[in-house]
Amino acid sequence: MKSAETKAFKATLQAMRARLRGDVTTMADAALRKTRSESSGDLSSMPIHMADIGSDAYEQEFTLTLMATEEDTLVLVEQALERIRARCYGTCEECGGVIAKKRLEAIPFAPTCIRCAEKLENGGFGSGSAGRPRQPR
Repeated sequence: MKSAETKAFKATLQAMRARLRGDVTTMADAALRKTRSESSGDLSSMPIHMADIGSDAYEQEFTLTLMATEEDTLVLVEQALERIRARCYGTCEECGGVIAKKRLEAIPFAPTCIRCAEKLENGGFGSGSAGRPRQPR
């Protein structure tokens, strides 16, 4: 991949990383640091109804699930930035082939080409092979 293209993807990934870090921090504050009265504006910290307790628990669990997903994406972004530093960005980690530019424009942190991603989703590679680079054939 050309240096100018790599710089553009690097800028996109860095912006994505900054946004995700902010999102995760905001969600953590919302889910873990607020009391019920702070989040709902109630004067009392005691729920009026049992359903309020269930709603609060659901909201907290939902936020924590979103936070975990964002953290997973953040890890993928960090790995893509590392591939840029290692000068192997745009190379499929499974087959060693080139990842299409269109795929990287859609998913800049994609570690695999479309063909290998489909095989991984369908269990096409042997167990334990995900994430390990393979030699081109």
